[in-house]
Amino acid sequence: MILLMDGVLALEELDSLKGLLERVVPVDGKTTAGWYAKSVKNNLQLDRDAPETQEAQEFVSQAFARNALFQAAVNPKKIHTILFSRYDRGMSYGTHVDNAFMGKEAFWRADVSFTLFLSPPDSYEGGELVIEEGDGERSYKLEAGSAIVYPSSSLHRVETVTAGTRWAAVGWVQSLLRDPRDRELLFDLDTVRRSIFAKEGKTLEFDLISKTYSNLLRRWAE
Repeated sequence: MILLMDGVLALEELDSLKGLLERVVPVDGKTTAGWYAKSVKNNLQLDRDAPETQEAQEFVSQAFARNALFQAAVNPKKIHTILFSRYDRGMSYGTHVDNAFMGKEAFWRADVSFTLFLSPPDSYEGGELVIEEGDGERSYKLEAGSAIVYPSSSLHRVETVTAGTRWAAVGWVQSLLRDPRDRELLFDLDTVRRSIFAKEGKTLEFDLISKTYSNLLRRWAE
């Protein structure tokens, strides 16, 4: 399931985050790429050990933690990795799949990936995120502060930036639910029960769906 989320960060939050990013000297993005992805990765990233980067990571993590749509769709166990990527003119990231496990001290599974767009789409040319699906490819270039969430198992790429600079925060999540089909089923159930509650309150139908939702989550969660 691919999910588009508007307004993960408000304008004032974007300004605060950009202020942090501008205080860190970027490094070669290949330092965080897998052994084969290094050959197709051409971008810059913030040093993960810089205090400003760690503050920015916490800033983004909190934004997703309070986002109800993200929580319902992903059922996150842990947002374990967040990188800040910069693409200048001529930079791109060729087709790749994200590593199955990430983390410095503990290995966390990468079930769900997200890209949080930080640059206005009219401030750069090219730089679309392209995700391959069973019926073809789709490209995405969202407003600053908006995000796309997608399975980490997907082949994807970032097209060459031909003008301007593209900033984005990219992150990975280990979900309570390993199987993306289970995540989608529970998300659909949760959407329906919330709709029933908003229209009719706590009805018998709401209670039955809530029971099914909770019992499936209890059965599938890790």
